[in-house]
Amino acid sequence: MIVTDMEAGIEHLKRGTLEHAEILLIVVEPYFKSLEAAGRIAELARGLGVPTLYAVANKVQSERDEAAIRAYCAEHDLSVLAVVPFDADVSEAEREGVAILDSAPDAAAVSAIQELARGLRAANRTEIEARVAD
Repeated sequence: MIVTDMEAGIEHLKRGTLEHAEILLIVVEPYFKSLEAAGRIAELARGLGVPTLYAVANKVQSERDEAAIRAYCAEHDLSVLAVVPFDADVSEAEREGVAILDSAPDAAAVSAIQELARGLRAANRTEIEARVAD
């Protein structure tokens, strides 16, 4: 499994970065521009043949934020794979120029991302086992 963190927006998608991608995680925040960008990214990725798309809700501060993201994603045929809460520890680590894992390894955002990573690894193992069995 290769994970690539790309800048926000769609420009990098036009450069062939998704040519061999099997899964695309679209990080979406509870803001209109982010939601609209997620919709454009999903449409473009589908056009490029990416077989599996998921949304990751990020910086979620309330049930209302999460509901807005889930509603928008449902309208655009995107399943929300994970919800990462807004976490002041992340902002503090960024200001200090240190990794969140070093400064606040027990932060809520870290826990959510670790759970997402476990799920991706488990899905990857299942997919590999299915391919070997064929």
